[in-house]
Amino acid sequence: MPDTPPLGTRIAHIGIAVRTLDSSVSFYRDVLGMPEVPLDDADGARIAGLAAGPSLVELLESERDDSPIGKFVASRGPGIHHICFAVDDLDATLDRCRTFGIRLIDATPRVGAEGKRIAFLHPSSTSGVLVELTEA
Repeated sequence: MPDTPPLGTRIAHIGIAVRTLDSSVSFYRDVLGMPEVPLDDADGARIAGLAAGPSLVELLESERDDSPIGKFVASRGPGIHHICFAVDDLDATLDRCRTFGIRLIDATPRVGAEGKRIAFLHPSSTSGVLVELTEA
């Protein structure tokens, strides 16, 4: 079987912090017509996934006030929490981040939602945007 050619960096999903999934899903599903995609909950958040072409919108509802999403909503209110880029080689991308002085939240990849390897980059190094990297 031939090797799969690299896809390059692409948007995997955009994480949007919401107060409640029940009051938020209907806009994306019913108004915009985005189909729901079942996702596992992770990091103290209930997650609803909606397909936006090959990318996803993840709506994130805090399960606890002290979770990352709970703290975000308490201090900033609902809104875009992070953008996730899928990369062909997560370890090589993290090495490039180190070379360029990018501040890493996760120095080594960890397992995130859906069992995928992920790592977060600190917003202070990415123009104020919390960036998640995942390996597709």
